[in-house]
Amino acid sequence: MRDDTIDTLTRPAVAFFEDLGETVMLAASVLSWAVRPPLRPAQLLTSLAFIGSGSTFIVVLVGLFTGMAFTVSTIVGFRQFSAEGMVGGVVALAMARELAPVLAAVVVTARAGSTMASELGNMRVTEQIDAMRALGVDPIRKLVTPRIFSTIAMLFFLTILSDAFGIVGGGLVTVLMNHQNGTQYLNMAWEHLSTPDVIQGLMKPIFFGYILSSIGCFYGLRTTGGTQGVGQSTIQAVVTASVFIIFVDFVITRLLLNTIYLWM
Repeated sequence: MRDDTIDTLTRPAVAFFEDLGETVMLAASVLSWAVRPPLRPAQLLTSLAFIGSGSTFIVVLVGLFTGMAFTVSTIVGFRQFSAEGMVGGVVALAMARELAPVLAAVVVTARAGSTMASELGNMRVTEQIDAMRALGVDPIRKLVTPRIFSTIAMLFFLTILSDAFGIVGGGLVTVLMNHQNGTQYLNMAWEHLSTPDVIQGLMKPIFFGYILSSIGCFYGLRTTGGTQGVGQSTIQAVVTASVFIIFVDFVITRLLLNTIYLWM
């Protein structure tokens, strides 16, 4: 009875680390295929178009409204200290360091990561992936590698868009609510936004894109149980990738605060 209880308590942790190990192995396999010819530019361009065209509008809206909402709270808080003029710098720092990369990654996870898991899951349950292996085609090379690298590339540019529109949204709220001059707002943002802040914000999409795409592809490739299994894999992919993005964001921020800010 005691052994059954221990097994029940430890099984989720064991399954988590098994999945983590398999995901890391999948990601390592993708890196090995990326440097081995022949390359497949057509598949890469297709994935770039899917992720970029479908996610741009959503990322822009989320960045704009997040900047506006964050600025409203910041104005109210700073008004207590008569420091409303600092709002531009705070909004720019928050968007560049944390909000823009994390929000863009979560949006792409919800849209593109879930699609990767469902597409590959459908191929798995209909035995298309087994047929590819029987024909001598590596599914990781053909299906996974283009998706991962296109996600990394597009998330980098989507983060820049989210950052820019977040600052614009903050400026709109500042001008309308705080009656502050728009030029003053932009000057404060420019003055307080340093090179390490920009580097930190643009490094994170590289890791986030790798995480969300590899996790989405991993859960898609391991799908079982028919259409119900496809839905379950999609849910697991989105939840796991979102949690890992937040965790890795904390780790990267902590490491960069001890390195890049000391060098510059």
